[in-house]
Amino acid sequence: MKKILMALCLAGVIAACNQPGTKSSGSSSADKNEKLNQLFDNYYEAYLKLDPLTATYIGDPRYNGELPNTLSADYLKKSESFYKAYLDSLKTFNRDELSDNDKLSYDIFVYEAQIALDGFKHHLEYLPFNQMYALPLTIGQFGSGGAAQPFKTVKDYNDWLKRLTAFSAWADTAIANFNKGIKTGVVLPKSLVVKMIPQMESFVVASPEKSLFYEPLKNLPKDIGKADADKITADYKKTIMEVAVPAYKKLAVYLKNDYLPHTRSTSGLSAVTDGAAKYAYLVKQQTSTDRTPEQIYQTGLSEVARIKGQMDSIKTLVGFKGDMQAFFEYMKTDKKFMPYKTPKEVLDAFENIHQRMKPNLKKMFSHEPKIPFVIKQTEAFRAASASAEYNPGSADGKRPGIFYVPILDAKTFNVTSGMESLFLHEAIPGHHYQISLTFENNDLPKFRRFLIFENAYVEGWALYCESLGKELGLYTDPYQHMGALGDEMHRAIRLVVDVAIHTKGMTREQAIKYMMDNEAISEQGATAEIERYMGIPAQALGYKTGALKIRELRTRYEKQLGSKFNLAEFHNQVLKDGAMPLSVFETKMNAWAAKQ
Repeated sequence: MKKILMALCLAGVIAACNQPGTKSSGSSSADKNEKLNQLFDNYYEAYLKLDPLTATYIGDPRYNGELPNTLSADYLKKSESFYKAYLDSLKTFNRDELSDNDKLSYDIFVYEAQIALDGFKHHLEYLPFNQMYALPLTIGQFGSGGAAQPFKTVKDYNDWLKRLTAFSAWADTAIANFNKGIKTGVVLPKSLVVKMIPQMESFVVASPEKSLFYEPLKNLPKDIGKADADKITADYKKTIMEVAVPAYKKLAVYLKNDYLPHTRSTSGLSAVTDGAAKYAYLVKQQTSTDRTPEQIYQTGLSEVARIKGQMDSIKTLVGFKGDMQAFFEYMKTDKKFMPYKTPKEVLDAFENIHQRMKPNLKKMFSHEPKIPFVIKQTEAFRAASASAEYNPGSADGKRPGIFYVPILDAKTFNVTSGMESLFLHEAIPGHHYQISLTFENNDLPKFRRFLIFENAYVEGWALYCESLGKELGLYTDPYQHMGALGDEMHRAIRLVVDVAIHTKGMTREQAIKYMMDNEAISEQGATAEIERYMGIPAQALGYKTGALKIRELRTRYEKQLGSKFNLAEFHNQVLKDGAMPLSVFETKMNAWAAKQ
């Protein structure tokens, strides 16, 4: 789940956000709630101007032509003022006088705004993008015609041209910020930058027809007249060759010739200026807890040991005689675990998982999203560096939620990679249920429906869903169960290696070895994962942290409530109020359990 900070036009924002905050001794509770909700509405509307890509993601077309220079000093200063103004306004309300739902909104907003404000002092803009989280790659997705950016009308096509044209200024600022990072001792590891260079080069084409950005022209709607179609085609060809290609070429040449010589051989943030503070901030941001890196590291070691015991049991069950490394190798290489010949067969196998668990799904979930769901192959231009992922649909249901599966070679796609657990996590009931039900909940203020992607809650829920496999009628094949344990082990390993890379001097190579020693993963797969943790520190910590909390609460309430505990209602309570920081979430859930 990706949240990209984008743009802000502050005209009228400060005045608007201060209007609802005035105290009045004669105000009724309903009046105060109305004023609070107006504040949240104002915040939501202003945020979409701040972040127009998110507006496009959620299906709001008003800013589809905008791409602000999010890396500029002016933008960052305005963004900081934006959060501060709204936080100050919110704190003029007396929380104790609010309704339960508004108290939740208050607590979530305070946490989110403060975390955003805390981030500005760490100058993370000096690392503008990496091999995974990169606006240049996001622009590729949007402009391909296969993502959130619509290409249905003449205005849609013109909007995209405006957005693509604005990318050139962003690219120039990215280079300037990389240079600031060089001067201040904040640079990326060399092993990541060598992956970024070919990514940028892939957008440099000799003719517009070979560009990814030409794809929408191949599917021009029939109701667009010939004159408009001809003009759009000519404008696209010109913009591709005169704006997009030069911008990507400039980034590629800069990374290769100027930035690469200054990159570091070290792997973790501890090697950069103020690295310990940067990492501590990111740990709090990504886990929404006050747990220290060391506490998270120790949890990881404990979980790795526990899951290893379960893996040993399955190895014994299937009668494999070698050690665990030999068992991993057998699962990775035996041809019987690679039955597919085409990408379609892989995608069909995931749909089969969906159909098999449907009867039990209805017993464990009383609420099902209305937003449609589809499974797609990840686009070729980003497949080599991509993991399987979920892209949310739009609240109106016009754009489905998409489960993307990278398939570099269908003939080597391995069924023991944990296909069932992967589907539970990324698709149903994981990200698709959680995000779609939130989008569809009109009782929530819009900022909670569309703007809160609390990593530990969102990824924690998805990982918790992996643990539901047996209850959903899956994991009957011991190799699929082993794959699921492998996925759980993968998340436990993250707690160990992410912290060790960024605080304990663990090298990229040591982390890759640790991962391969403890799970069935190829060297290529382990390398991509470890480089992900190097590029986006602490993000991978949210999964286990959140899942362990949800499981802890379920176990607590099962014991506490006995026969009054209803699993479907527990799941409903977890999901119904949308994403939130784990501390706010636990307080909310405890209050629900107490009422039972």
